[in-house]
Amino acid sequence: MTAQLRLYPASRESTRVESPPPRVTVRLGDLLPLIAVAQRNNYLWLQDFLEDEVSITDDLYEVIRAFQCYRPSA
Repeated sequence: MTAQLRLYPASRESTRVESPPPRVTVRLGDLLPLIAVAQRNNYLWLQDFLEDEVSITDDLYEVIRAFQCYRPSA
């Protein structure tokens, strides 16, 4: 006689509450060279994180926004 697999629906009390992911603080100066090498060499693992959000300081955000609009003159 073979064992039968029984599936039970999860009870509402047993549903897991997802906790926020752990936060790690990294200096931008340490991070950028690694990201640049990964992008230059087209490492596939970098693509896994392209949709992730990162937190940056307000002043860095302002500089990035200004740089985004920057067009060098000819």
